Amino acid sequence: MHDFHCEFDPPAPLRGAIRCFWHTRRADHGPSFEIIPDGYAEIIFYFGSCYLDGMPLPSPFLMGLLNQPLQLTTDGVLDVIGIRCYPWTVFDLLGLPADKDGLRVFEHPVAVLQPALQTCVAEGRIEDAVALLADYFSGAQPAAVDPTLFKAGAAMLAARGVLPVSQVAAAAHATVRTLERKFKQSSGHTVKDVSGLMRFEQARNRLWSAPDANLAELAQALGYTDQSHLSREFKRYSGMTPAAFARKRRP
Repeated sequence: MHDFHCEFDPPAPLRGAIRCFWHTRRADHGPSFEIIPDGYAEIIFYFGSCYLDGMPLPSPFLMGLLNQPLQLTTDGVLDVIGIRCYPWTVFDLLGLPADKDGLRVFEHPVAVLQPALQTCVAEGRIEDAVALLADYFSGAQPAAVDPTLFKAGAAMLAARGVLPVSQVAAAAHATVRTLERKFKQSSGHTVKDVSGLMRFEQARNRLWSAPDANLAELAQALGYTDQSHLSREFKRYSGMTPAAFARKRRP
């Protein structure tokens, strides 16, 4: 049995809140694995075993925005089905108050799907599992995304986290103060927090696919002040410099 990953687009009515559904099977590695920060929040269902600091996690749990890598462990094959959400929509989607917790255990009616999802995964019917989740959230009638947050999020995503807050506010036709208030209420984070993670994610992905990339050119392309700025921000979120990350990625 080998590792596997695939992603599925959400139905059109959910695309303002959900980036994608995904399935990962983790089989060929050791018991410990690392979750590296990115610009999304994830609702996580898992099938197998998953521990944080030796304590089993419930399924589902919420993986919010992280400021540093998180170490989890398993003791066998681990299947995960995730719902990748925008940080400014995930709490409204679940009907929960926003907070800044990186990993959050929560109680929610969606947990009733765990047995049916487990059956689908055990039988290899991943598309059926995703359809169950899509049907659930489509039928749950989540609150519509605030137009200001929708426009701000679209601008941030298009710019990959490079826009300063004032330009994000202008794109959303809002004042900086109004935008920051709505963003904090919906995500638990500031616009700058989320933009920084988006930009780090771009740097991480570039170095993952091209570990020999020129770091000065990468810093310029992603809107960092210079290479040292890139290195500081990269180390802040990953615990290592971009050069060290690239060395680790090389064969």
